Amino acid sequence: MVNAGDMNGSGNLMDFLDEPFPDVGTYEDFHTIDWLREKSRDTDRHRKITSKSKESIWEFIKSLLDAWSGWVVMLLIGLKAGTLAGVIDLAVDWMTDLKEGVCLSAFWYSHEQCCWTSNETTFDDRGKCPQWQKWSELLVSQSEGASAYILNYFLYIMWALCFAFLAVSLVRVFAPYACGSGIPEIKTILSGFIIRGYLGKWTLLIKTVTLVLVVSSGLSLGKEGPLVHVACCCGNFFSSLFSKYSKNEGKRREVLSAAAAAGVSVAFGAPIGGVLFSLEEVSYYFPLKTLWRSFFAALVAAFTLRSINPFGNSRLVLFYVEYHTPWYMAELFPFILLGVFGGLWGTLFIRCNIAWCRRRKTTRLGKYPVLEVIVITAITAIIAYPNPYTRRSTSELISELFNDCGALESSQLCDYINDPNMTRPVDDIPDRPAGPGVYTAMWQLALALVFKIVITIFTFGMKIPSGLFIPSMAVGAIAGRMVGIGVEQLAYHHHDWIIFRNWCRPGADCVTPGLYAMVGAAACLGGVTRMTVSLVVIMFELTGGLEYIVPLMAAAVTSKWVADAFGKEGIYEAHIHLNGYPFLDVKDEFTHRTLATDVMRPRRGEAPLSVLTQDSMTVEDVETLIKETDYNGFPVVVSKDSERLIGFAQRRELILAIKNARQRQDGVVSNSIVYFTEDPPELPPNSPHPLKLRRILNLSPFTVTDHTPMETVVDIFRKLGLRQCLVTRSGRLLGIITKKDVLRHMAQMANQDPESIMFN
Repeated sequence: MVNAGDMNGSGNLMDFLDEPFPDVGTYEDFHTIDWLREKSRDTDRHRKITSKSKESIWEFIKSLLDAWSGWVVMLLIGLKAGTLAGVIDLAVDWMTDLKEGVCLSAFWYSHEQCCWTSNETTFDDRGKCPQWQKWSELLVSQSEGASAYILNYFLYIMWALCFAFLAVSLVRVFAPYACGSGIPEIKTILSGFIIRGYLGKWTLLIKTVTLVLVVSSGLSLGKEGPLVHVACCCGNFFSSLFSKYSKNEGKRREVLSAAAAAGVSVAFGAPIGGVLFSLEEVSYYFPLKTLWRSFFAALVAAFTLRSINPFGNSRLVLFYVEYHTPWYMAELFPFILLGVFGGLWGTLFIRCNIAWCRRRKTTRLGKYPVLEVIVITAITAIIAYPNPYTRRSTSELISELFNDCGALESSQLCDYINDPNMTRPVDDIPDRPAGPGVYTAMWQLALALVFKIVITIFTFGMKIPSGLFIPSMAVGAIAGRMVGIGVEQLAYHHHDWIIFRNWCRPGADCVTPGLYAMVGAAACLGGVTRMTVSLVVIMFELTGGLEYIVPLMAAAVTSKWVADAFGKEGIYEAHIHLNGYPFLDVKDEFTHRTLATDVMRPRRGEAPLSVLTQDSMTVEDVETLIKETDYNGFPVVVSKDSERLIGFAQRRELILAIKNARQRQDGVVSNSIVYFTEDPPELPPNSPHPLKLRRILNLSPFTVTDHTPMETVVDIFRKLGLRQCLVTRSGRLLGIITKKDVLRHMAQMANQDPESIMFN
């Protein structure tokens, strides 16, 4: 046996793991983090800093800096997200107008900015000015006629194709992760999944640039969802500057939750809605401290965007409305009908879009992403140009649909027949019969509605940045405005009906079509995403229409109920399952009467569980086990005969520990004994130095008995964020349940393909 003097003399070598070594505690790509372990590591770090702060003034200052680092990160995220959002908004306005013409006085001005600076703009033609010229005027000096129309049509399509091709090429070559909305992946990352590079610097740069290009191309997509991804990229970058967050994946996710709130804040100008969106829709772990920091980040981001003033109206909100008429109880019926429409549209969209995306993944279509983008862009541009409601940007369309018809409005939607004897104030215009412009607009809106419904299904999910908020709102706003005009005309022509008699008198303004558009937009967005509370808050912050919160709530709740009747999944959860990400949704219910023993591995007929023993395996044995298996970790037992559980060792840390021991510790060879106990085992004389790996051992792995109901196990995995759970009986190890096993079992119980869960 090795004598005690030798053992004591080599103690400093065997215990080298008491000091951290490179990459310990990190995770491999496409693996899930251990939330309990990250929480424990942060507690240890905080305890160490607190104890050191009493030693000297410098250590006390360092502890204060550590405490304030979270607020500094939030400040930086808010400033960066707000700045990027402002730049994107300005660039989108300019490039969207570039498809139709150019400003001669300053080519970097959009149409609106160009005419602001003109002294020759008249009130009647306030959308026209000599400095702004369409391409036909510039190239062939013609503004009217068939040849001018065809030239403008052709150049509109060419610009759209150019923008789309450049966007998909940049994504494909430089940052494949910059495609899509980003919210399904953000939800998965916040649940504890590792996708390296998804929040990287290249992804941030390419997504910001291509987002401008794809929105400007006129495709049926928005920038609001991708702005959440952009803000989370900013959060990931700034958290990497502070060791408190860069070395702890759990703490990093608190920062990313706040960054998601800042993203929605700058996307809509809705800081409170952003915080609620992060809490309700995106975040997996959202402690009270994160709530305050999210609010701060969203506030800073909103102030930054407001100072840039990209909308040029000195307001933070995207679609400011100013209605002069209250809503009436009788109007709840059409509002609820719009909610039903929103729920049905949400169900239709999710099912059709997922079917198309699945076809894209499983057929040759997926091999030609550039061609797909070009074809969809060409179809969109060709069909969109003739219709004035699809030619303009979707944000402008929604803004016009939300607006009330005042005396200064020149929209077709406001072409009512005026009574020359009307002497009422300008801001209180009564209901009037619809003129020819309104009927023309209704037909154009009906065609635009069908077009938006169909084309959005094929656009969302292509290999370009693509948001879903604005297209969904556009569908609802079109339907809502049409319903609103219908109710308005019905009330005008039949004001003596019993339902209108109490609140619609001749010469009174009793129906606001713009309000119906706003309610319809909320209903359709709720049907697609299944948001409720955050949706209502975002909508009233988005429009400034606080007094209309009850109609919005009625529509949002109805939309969710109707959509949930056909399936519980929103679009983001559906894409998570389509991609096979290991996401345990807290909203899903598991009510099946199965036990842990039914799910654990190994099952009957399978090879026994791969385990480590506490003091009888050599370095070579451990390396062979690691090489022959691909498990994330191994239970450690007393011996293979007793199988009494001691702890759990992570695969990655075993590899790193053995690698570092071979480099730094003399005497460690292939037949060195690996032990996980405090005291070394008794060894024969002249044996090589043993290797102590107790430091990397988790001595308190989470365990359940074999008769624990799976309903309880699923709850444990959700609420504690576990990677794996060991199954024991009377302290004896029986098997293991991983997060992937839980997801597969839940899929199997729901009659879905369990093999769709692809990652660990």
